[in-house]
Amino acid sequence: MDINKLIIGESKSVLELKLLINKVAISESTVLVLGETGTGKELVAESIHKSSKRKGQFVPVNCAAIPSELLESELFGHTKGSFTGATSDRKGAFEAARGGTLFLDEVGDLPLSLQPKLLRALENKEIRPVGRDDSLSTDVRILAATHHQLKEKVYRGEFRMDLYYRLNVLQVKVPALWERMEDFEGLLYGFCKEGGVSFSSKQIRRLKEYSWPGNIRELKNFVFKAKAYLGDEITDDHCIEHLLESADEAIPSIPSETKSENAGIVNSALLKDLELELIKKRL
Repeated sequence: MDINKLIIGESKSVLELKLLINKVAISESTVLVLGETGTGKELVAESIHKSSKRKGQFVPVNCAAIPSELLESELFGHTKGSFTGATSDRKGAFEAARGGTLFLDEVGDLPLSLQPKLLRALENKEIRPVGRDDSLSTDVRILAATHHQLKEKVYRGEFRMDLYYRLNVLQVKVPALWERMEDFEGLLYGFCKEGGVSFSSKQIRRLKEYSWPGNIRELKNFVFKAKAYLGDEITDDHCIEHLLESADEAIPSIPSETKSENAGIVNSALLKDLELELIKKRL
């Protein structure tokens, strides 16, 4: 599988990332994918799966997005009548990923009460669905990701040390967007093509001065936000700073005279653009 279709970029840090993905893909060991929010950790995990020899499904589970009382059933499954609302047997993510890869996103948010059960599944390669007395054997490779500093959570007693070491067999660090700015225009053009929007050269230069704390996810959201507010073509005359997250703190590299010129017109520029768009639609 050509991982270039999933991992876009030719910067040094991304080329090193692609090389590492190919190396860890041939292993069956657990991989811990680390990186800031929005860097594309799930895409990296999917690339590892698709570059491996596993024929089963790639099954992602976001441990932070599922209520803690439902997470055990989501992972291990349950039997009919095992709890209120369990009207039938249900296979969990471990069974859905049989022969493939189970990706545990934001594993740092896994409830402390559930961590021993995950550890047992990793150590013994078996799971026990909610409501069953016997265990089922598993055949999955585990990839886990987090933006947390897991060692700090271990020290605070919020994450089991034995589970941390069991997950952290192989490690892949995903670079932040500011570490791979050589790829910025390629990423931007890809999102612009997807959204049907274009930016002038001057606006692109301004965007490259922004720090992008939300990384690639923030960049993608910005492109679609810009289209919604400003239209299909973002020209030199558009004011875009108000569309960026925490713009006052996050664009320190823009010259002070430019910022002072824009500061007083941000709100009026936004209203002007919105009014113009409404007039166009009405006409």
